[in-house]
Amino acid sequence: MPKQLNYQLNEIELKQIEQAIKSAPEPRVRQRATGIRLLHLGKKPEEAAELLNVATGTVYNWHERWREKGLAGLSDAPRSGRPTLADENYTVKLAEVLETDPATVGYGFTIWTIDRLRAHMAKITGVQMSDETFRAVLRQNDYVYRRPKHDLKPLQDREARERAEKIIADLKKKPKTTRSSYSLWTKLP
Repeated sequence: MPKQLNYQLNEIELKQIEQAIKSAPEPRVRQRATGIRLLHLGKKPEEAAELLNVATGTVYNWHERWREKGLAGLSDAPRSGRPTLADENYTVKLAEVLETDPATVGYGFTIWTIDRLRAHMAKITGVQMSDETFRAVLRQNDYVYRRPKHDLKPLQDREARERAEKIIADLKKKPKTTRSSYSLWTKLP
């Protein structure tokens, strides 16, 4: 005969579980805490599993993790995930490419756009990335794309520009002398 598991919680554990159900930031922790509370209230693991729409073995696993690690055991363990395509060599090469003018590399343009940069990096490194992944790599390395601003100040007459700026500054200082007669309110006939 298998040993009987004790699902009863003491007052402190019950308060922890109820607090996790109410305010845990992770939805999975709230669900698991609900499962532990259902077991405490006398539900069988099969009933708790059916109420929470999970497998019965999952409820047993939650209870075991709760008994071993407490509330921390209800959180997801870190996952390794897929290795990144942009290793250290890739990011170094990316920094070098961003510092060079595209025209010096043989292109007919002088500004790196996201698509041009991604295509060039795929050509020289052999690492093909999606647009979203490439943008994430740029964000992780604190690169921000800004369009260059073209300024006509060197082509303008400096004295005329200074006079115009002074006139504009004086106009901003003077209050309006006339009242506007325009109104958004109208009376229906």
